[in-house]
Amino acid sequence: MSRHAIYCLVINFCCCLSFLDSQAQLLWEVSGNGASSKSYILATNRLVDVAFLDTIPNVFKCYSHCNKVLTEFAMQDYEAIAALRQAAILPDSIKLTNFYTDAEYKEIDAALQLTLGMGMDKLCRMKPSYLCEMYRVELMRKWLDYTEERSMETFFEQVAQQSNIPVYGLDDVGETMYMLFDREPFHWQCRDLKQVIDYPEKEVAQERTIRDLYLWGRLNEIAIRIQSPDNTGSLSYSDYQVYAQRNTQWVKRLKPYLSEGRCFVTLNSIYLGGEKGLISQLRVAGYKVKPVNKALK
Repeated sequence: MSRHAIYCLVINFCCCLSFLDSQAQLLWEVSGNGASSKSYILATNRLVDVAFLDTIPNVFKCYSHCNKVLTEFAMQDYEAIAALRQAAILPDSIKLTNFYTDAEYKEIDAALQLTLGMGMDKLCRMKPSYLCEMYRVELMRKWLDYTEERSMETFFEQVAQQSNIPVYGLDDVGETMYMLFDREPFHWQCRDLKQVIDYPEKEVAQERTIRDLYLWGRLNEIAIRIQSPDNTGSLSYSDYQVYAQRNTQWVKRLKPYLSEGRCFVTLNSIYLGGEKGLISQLRVAGYKVKPVNKALK
């Protein structure tokens, strides 16, 4: 290899390090706008093993400075989880057979039986959005080594519960029900279920891409990927617009907690990046949001 080639490699490597130092961030410090002390926001990804937390500088120190945890929905609220399960059931007046041809219905039945071990004889009373998510989760288990017990997503929420530290959800049960089961018109839900079953490789590819971008800390690129016209997965441009509106509400709901300070906020990375992501919207609201990339004093 020539000296020039080696020089170019060194320069490119240094540029990559510079990019990672300035852009690749998963942990953020929030201050200002009347806050009495600092709070922190951690981007998460459910496909990433909890051991990855050891590679995020100062994440445990930041958590130790906080006295409350905020997340999208407090999953340790067992009564709320029971309510969500009930909300996943179709009303008696709606039959899935009315929204598919016989051939399509049999295809969905065979796919669910093969992947979930249950067919439409047992699942026909569930909403399509619920079936779609169940199917996607099994795809992630098979192709991306997803293990719920080892997921980093709910780690700090669980630790807080065990330590009697309060955990608050940014959405209440009704809003979570809406986001999971009723945000899209019913015929769109039926279409999405059929599409995921017809093209499972697209779902796997999308989740793999988002996970890989997350591991590099590229939150803005995740937002760009979701909004891209080339994105053919179930998570798409329209979803990002819904997240943007939701982020606006979350900024308002975060205000009393951030004013008090010492919050540890854990949210999926899909909500944080981009011009309409939560980080940008917090800055617009007057908060100082900066990456935690140096040792805490």
